[in-house]
Amino acid sequence: MRQAGRSLPEYKAVRGTGHILEAISQPERVVEITLQPIRRYGVDAAILYSDIMVPLHAIGFGVDIVPGIGPVIAEPFTGKADLDRIRDLDAEGDTPYVIEAVRHLVEELTIPLIGFAGAPFTLAAYLIEGGPSKNYAKTKSLMYSQPELWHQLADRLADLSLASLRSQILAGASAVQLFDSWAGALSIADYEHFVMPASRKIFEGLKDLEVPRLHFGVVTGELLTSMSEAGADVVGVDWRVSLGDARKRVGDKAIQGNLDPAVCLAPYEVVQQHADRVFAEAATSPNGHIFNLGHGVLPETNPDTLARLVDYVHAHPIGNS
Repeated sequence: MRQAGRSLPEYKAVRGTGHILEAISQPERVVEITLQPIRRYGVDAAILYSDIMVPLHAIGFGVDIVPGIGPVIAEPFTGKADLDRIRDLDAEGDTPYVIEAVRHLVEELTIPLIGFAGAPFTLAAYLIEGGPSKNYAKTKSLMYSQPELWHQLADRLADLSLASLRSQILAGASAVQLFDSWAGALSIADYEHFVMPASRKIFEGLKDLEVPRLHFGVVTGELLTSMSEAGADVVGVDWRVSLGDARKRVGDKAIQGNLDPAVCLAPYEVVQQHADRVFAEAATSPNGHIFNLGHGVLPETNPDTLARLVDYVHAHPIGNS
């Protein structure tokens, strides 16, 4: 997942105490931070150092990322007039630093680079709530009471993420992942009616570029079938559902996951046992499995534990196939 390097001492040294959006706007810094976990762990792909809020910040919506809190919106989305604040993203003009970082990384890497963007529901939830939320009450209230406005908002955010992802692929990214981090707050019916059309628009809009498209959400075990129908090639699975059950729900799609990040805080012998469980469950997946955590690396994780885990995965008969 995209936080692969944030527990590393070398990351903390380069990242410093400055603003994350400032760090992301400096291509040289992005390249270094992206490469750090590759050097340390020898994983099979690099993940661009960025944030799902970058496109919204770039178009001037008024996004800040507050340490210890997350994205915070100065003036949240409250009505139809706010649609005008979500203009189209001109990736070359608005986020040239992202494109430059991707190009530099592709030149340096001998493994694939994965780009990413936020899915419309998750982005909308931040815009409407004004920041992180436990119940997404304002978001659901707007969704239920003003469905036409909701679909207009979701559609604009889909265009924003699609433009960002296309620019990353055209700059050289080998695959992209769409993060719908908060979609697990929805019922299946609400996901299919209010969310799937916008997510599907993104995946359809990437189809001509012919790169693998990944889709991931948190607490989305009950939504996996619907998420797989949105159009991705690979569906990510968090640790709350077994990979065996996930495989049945996603049909002919490949799966990604799903070691609990907190397991990596335990003694290494415990980590290995849980990795074996992932291997055993993934063995029933006929269309491929990407060994991964079920969410991002926790900052307090011991880098040596992750290094040993990567080595173990690479040495395993399944991980080596």
